[in-house]
Amino acid sequence: MRIACLLVFIVFAVEARQPDFWHVLAEVGFKKTKVNNQEVEVPVFSNHLKSYHGKEISLKGYIIPVSETGAESKFMLSSLPFNVCYFCGAAGPETIVEVATNQKIKFTSQAIWMQGILVLNDKDPDHHIYILKSARIISEP
Repeated sequence: MRIACLLVFIVFAVEARQPDFWHVLAEVGFKKTKVNNQEVEVPVFSNHLKSYHGKEISLKGYIIPVSETGAESKFMLSSLPFNVCYFCGAAGPETIVEVATNQKIKFTSQAIWMQGILVLNDKDPDHHIYILKSARIISEP
């Protein structure tokens, strides 16, 4: 009985411990190039980071709303709280992921866990360099 209880505890402890994926997203550089006579920075993803393209990942982060409608199905997820986010000048674009989900996620100032398919974007300037598609919330405060 002790062994069974210990095994159950270990399984739950391992499942509860989610790896921090933000350090992998930091494996990006930028090169300057010209597009329509404008100089722009294009992301250059590491080979390690490229290996996650199209794969399911989990991220713990903070919701950055992109509209004021309340519950959102498209928003940004930041590795940093709202008051020190990338848009506030405290970090780089590798600390933000664009999220697309079928769920309506209510804004919270607490960190949440999201899971979805990672898309690396180095072509479409209308979207962020990282997109989490088919995302779903897996843990909330």
